[in-house]
Amino acid sequence: MAKISNKVKTSDLELKDRLVAINRVTKVTKGGRTFSFSAIVIVGNEDGIVGWGLGKASEVTTAIAKGVDAAKKNLVKIPILHGTIPHEQTAKFGGANVLLKPASSGTGVKAGGAMRAVLESVGVHDILAKSKGSSNPHNLVKATMAALLELRDANQVAQQRGVSLQKVFKG
Repeated sequence: MAKISNKVKTSDLELKDRLVAINRVTKVTKGGRTFSFSAIVIVGNEDGIVGWGLGKASEVTTAIAKGVDAAKKNLVKIPILHGTIPHEQTAKFGGANVLLKPASSGTGVKAGGAMRAVLESVGVHDILAKSKGSSNPHNLVKATMAALLELRDANQVAQQRGVSLQKVFKG
């Protein structure tokens, strides 16, 4: 199966950034302790385009700015259908397992922590999501992104199979 690239360029997109987690890291040297910070940031236009980045610096604001820059470099397009996802999807990254299920209109985003930030940045309004295993925000963000990248809408399925859209639904 041919891999379809869904990378997006950052030109003229209104991106909103969300901070998922800040981690203070301590490095002990003979001169004492040195503190640095790492920040996980999600950027998205709330219309199907999202990216994540990790920034590390000696100050929180610099780490967040670096995270935003990193996130803007790996934006991807995610298929959204009527405010939800086209089908159920699971993914795993490290110890984090995620399950994403489409939901009917009016359900809202039923997801916790790091998953919620990713899903809201994508622009999903109705979804049921469950994280199983690790609650580590790094791995949760990566697992959620992996699940979103595996989503395909009916047009993509028809194109990959080389059949018409009606044949996909009617068999």
